Amino acid sequence: MSKTTQAPKALRGVGNFIDDRFHVAKMGEKNLRKVFPNHWSFMLGEIALYSFIILLVTGVFLTLWFKPSMIEVVYDGPYERLNGVVMSEAYASTLHIDFAVRGGFLVRQIHHWAALIFVASLVVHMLRVFFTGAFRKPREINWIIGVVIFTLAMLEGLFGYSLPDDLPSGMGVRILQGVMLALPLVGTYISMFLFGGEFPGEDIITRLYMLHVLAIPALLLGLIVAHFMILWHQKHTQYPGPGRTDKTVVGTPMFPGFAVKAGGFFFFTFAVIAGLSAFVQINPIHLFGPFTPTSITSGLQPDWYMGFMEGSLRIFPNWFDFQIFGYAVPIGVLVPGLVIPGIIFGGLGAWPFLEQWITGDKRAHNVADRPRNAPVRTAVGAAGITFYGILWLAGSNDIISETFSISLYVTTYIFRVLAIVGPIIAFIAAKRICLGLQRRDRDSLEHGYESGIIQQLPSGEFIEVHKRNSEETTEILASKPEITSTALTEPETDDKGVKNPASRKAKGRLRRALAEWYTKDNVSLDGVEPHSGHHLHHSDEVVKEHASHH
Repeated sequence: MSKTTQAPKALRGVGNFIDDRFHVAKMGEKNLRKVFPNHWSFMLGEIALYSFIILLVTGVFLTLWFKPSMIEVVYDGPYERLNGVVMSEAYASTLHIDFAVRGGFLVRQIHHWAALIFVASLVVHMLRVFFTGAFRKPREINWIIGVVIFTLAMLEGLFGYSLPDDLPSGMGVRILQGVMLALPLVGTYISMFLFGGEFPGEDIITRLYMLHVLAIPALLLGLIVAHFMILWHQKHTQYPGPGRTDKTVVGTPMFPGFAVKAGGFFFFTFAVIAGLSAFVQINPIHLFGPFTPTSITSGLQPDWYMGFMEGSLRIFPNWFDFQIFGYAVPIGVLVPGLVIPGIIFGGLGAWPFLEQWITGDKRAHNVADRPRNAPVRTAVGAAGITFYGILWLAGSNDIISETFSISLYVTTYIFRVLAIVGPIIAFIAAKRICLGLQRRDRDSLEHGYESGIIQQLPSGEFIEVHKRNSEETTEILASKPEITSTALTEPETDDKGVKNPASRKAKGRLRRALAEWYTKDNVSLDGVEPHSGHHLHHSDEVVKEHASHH
């Protein structure tokens, strides 16, 4: 007979002490049994969380030796090639971390690689949420929080990249100042306020440092905590499958299964970042030298997440610049530096509400869409990725020109055309692919899958035997929702023939036009019965009909 093992007396005492005051036993038991879906894509957000934790830990280490000061000193340290060179204390202290602090260079590499992977995992995680429709009610607020986290992560990376005051970081700050100056009326005031005078001033590193180590991390930490609290309360979305509905979740309990998997995945993430930091050098500031306003280095690129802004600034023409009341309005800098990022991030934040307005769908959605089942949404995402990717490539148009011996002007014009044509082609291609996959799914649901077995009918005709799909496949195929819009089902006139006031207004007409665009060409499963036979593609009646005709 087995005997129940009790916890040590000391632990029981501590547990009873806490539970008597906070009553956490029942709540803890409930939360520890919380179910998480098993699909690998749900771990993309975990990568971002673990990278952020690594950033915090390594960032604290680096602050112990970094000096956020632009006071000029003459370097006399272990890196002999720069001895006697005048530089800022910020750059000199970064060299000290790299060459005098034990493990300092490795920690700085880990910090930089973790920043790159943090932003990359945020992007991929948001794409997963977008393409599966996981941003829909009741998760719109969490989507907005994710967009804000993404925006702050890019700013945090830009400011951190600028702190060492080496030549590439100084060039990045110079571009930032140029975008500020493009703002009509207030641009010069904002620049003077941030830099403490004319560029580069003496305060920019100190101010960026406070933003980088205090203000933005605090905002990020608060938003990430809020994001996970909302996620915990609302539960994960899940992909279609047996037993998965808007009210039931199929997966692994939080403890011990998911906790063990998450813990192991943290160490795996850290191992990958540490391995990259040890063997793939990134941002070797000792090779670039300190920043001086009169120096420039060719062939250098910003961190990948800022490449799209670099590209948009390089290829956007200055044909539309103008003056108003004596004030210059440099459209060639204002639009690529502020308007295009505003459209990208603003569009991401507004999409859940725009899609809800177009479709009129205000139901709660806990089962995610397959991307093919929302062809317009998927096509819009493909167009956005293409636009972003083209701008990102345009940020290296000088390297492309040199590598392939093409004129820089030619590459610039090519990227200008691609930035307009590319997203349109991507939208059309992605939508057609989604519709083709939908037709294939409908055929597979109705007729089963091709078994590879050929059978001869009494008439002499040869057909291929189709077999019934598995229960899971049938559930997934049959889960395709009907894409409709209340704008198309609402009557345009009442019973007396009076036109609906909402449909007469421009807003109503626009919504109806967008609804037709959003639902057009959708493949319907209405009337399709799942294939239930186990032998022929044709039913027995069809076989007899074939035989009678022949």
